Amino acid sequence: MKAQTKPFAVCIDNTNYQASLVPGKVYRMVPDARAAKDDLVRIVDESGEDYLYHKDHFVFVDFPPAVKKKILALAGAA
Repeated sequence: MKAQTKPFAVCIDNTNYQASLVPGKVYRMVPDARAAKDDLVRIVDESGEDYLYHKDHFVFVDFPPAVKKKILALAGAA
């Protein structure tokens, strides 16, 4: 599997990760080509730290530059 090119992921399934992932929430992804080879993505989750999750828990999205900037600013303020 090739690395994801979209910088954000929307959680669609938090099975086994109820404390770490919220369905419908947009999460920031951290590039990790090695993890992608195993169908994993590195996500900054509810803890504020980045962890590996299987890609099936997410759909991958991108946003216009102004929206990206606001999302990243919100993440920095948390």
